Formats: sequence, structure tokens, C-alpha cells
Amino acid sequence: MQDKITKLFKAIADPTRRDIFHALVIATSALSITQISSQFDITRQGVTKHIKTLEDAGLVNINAKGRERFCNANPKQLQEVNKWLQFYEQFWDGSLQNLGDYLDNKV
Repeated sequence: MQDKITKLFKAIADPTRRDIFHALVIATSALSITQISSQFDITRQGVTKHIKTLEDAGLVNINAKGRERFCNANPKQLQEVNKWLQFYEQFWDGSLQNLGDYLDNKV
């Protein structure tokens, strides 16, 4: 089983999935899979597979209404990616500061 951060990175690694997610984020209401599919030059089945990956990562919620399925974005899940990046940002900021201090003392 993949961990949460791995699923998130897998989901946002693909440009089509990022575009689908973006379309859902800026939508004023839930979009049907048919509405989403009409925005892309790939099959409805292809869009559905991308949405499934986004759903597995927790980035999209799907609700059925009758025969149609409607999707909403869940951008809060990206906070996990932000937390992961913050750790490395602190690491690099500290490492660069240490390097700067070292070079300042050597000059």
C-alpha cells in the first residue's frame, strides 16, 4: 500500500491530472465526468482513470447523482505536500546559511 505522500505525488505528477484538478478547483460547483471530459482531448475513459488516481490521493471527491458522477476538488490534501517540502526547505536554508557563514569566515 502506498503512503499518502506517494499517492499525492503520483496524482500531481501527470500534467493532465493537474489540469483536471485545476479545472475542479476553479469550478463554482461540482462537475460531472462528462463535463470534465469535454474539456480534454482524451476519451471519457481516460479522464475517468485520471480522476480515479486523483480520488485515490484524496484530491477529488466523487458523488453519484442518478446515473451521473460529480467531482469536487479537495485541495486541502495538498497541505501534505507542503509539509513535506517545508522540511527540505528548512534543511536547504540551514545548509546554505552554514555555507555562507563558512565562506564569510574564510575570506
